[in-house]
Amino acid sequence: MAMKDYSDEFKADAVALYESTPGATYKDIAADLGINRATLREWVLRDRERRGVTSAVRAGGTASAGAGRPAVSDDPEIRIRQLEARVAELEASERKLATERDILRKAAKYFAGETNW
Repeated sequence: MAMKDYSDEFKADAVALYESTPGATYKDIAADLGINRATLREWVLRDRERRGVTSAVRAGGTASAGAGRPAVSDDPEIRIRQLEARVAELEASERKLATERDILRKAAKYFAGETNW
């Protein structure tokens, strides 16, 4: 099987998608993008090395979207913390969706330019 040559922009978008998706795995993101899991892992590790990030914790935290959310509390301080956590979760989700949208727009532009009708 021939090796595929991906653009630097595609690699950066794939890494950004992985980094902005809480709870995502290399396998999930790679399957969504149609690339090999090991390839995505290599890109992420290279990007982290380039940025000097040594921790395995990704940007955006490790909380999974909506999983095991506690009941609403009557205590105002606890309620504020719950709402802040929810806002962070929604912001991470928004970043993921924005990244996915940008990738799809770029792909559509690329494939529209390839057609010679």
